[in-house]
Amino acid sequence: MSPGTQALVLDFGGVISRTLFETHALTEEALSLPRGTLTWRGPFDLVSDPLWRDMQADKLSERDYWMVRTREVGALVGERWDRMETFVQRARGADPEAAIRPEALAAIEAARRAGCRLAILSNELDLFYGAGFRQRLPFMSAFDVVVDATHTGILKPDARAYQQCLDQLGLPADACVFVDDQLRNIAGAQRVGLRTVHFDVMHPGASYAQALSMLGVSSSLSF
Repeated sequence: MSPGTQALVLDFGGVISRTLFETHALTEEALSLPRGTLTWRGPFDLVSDPLWRDMQADKLSERDYWMVRTREVGALVGERWDRMETFVQRARGADPEAAIRPEALAAIEAARRAGCRLAILSNELDLFYGAGFRQRLPFMSAFDVVVDATHTGILKPDARAYQQCLDQLGLPADACVFVDDQLRNIAGAQRVGLRTVHFDVMHPGASYAQALSMLGVSSSLSF
């Protein structure tokens, strides 16, 4: 690896893909639920979602949060859902690309063209989206490294999760910019020396522009 090599390291859910909070209308349509059935909005409306507030306060894990929601939505359609991927696949239907942020695709391409390496560091990529999900997304071939706690069993913000990604990239922490929408995961990354961007799901373009700027990569995305 040359001395100047850098990497853009991305979380997946919320950062590359739109959150399930942002796609309630699509979920309701896919599941034939009345419009307005799903009222929990996570970071988009903290008042509406005390369970999300508990997760942010470390009273339960993000994985536990989504299992609660999975079971709730399954019950609404009269089914027992015990796997998060059931929720996502039923909610997102046959077109997983529809959930991908266009800002993410633009940033990935800009970083790749600039010679940056690309990595995903996720707590639940295959667990949440299903084992075949990434094979249905053409842009995934641009990534040099995918570290998924579904398989490693080591969740962010554990320092070992970040180190696994760095080891596979073959880069020091300060050569990488890590982007995540969960503040506790950002804090964990900072503790191991990664440069970070706390992704704002309400302003995705600005977050990606910040990350690219930190890598010295120009793009059409704006703050």
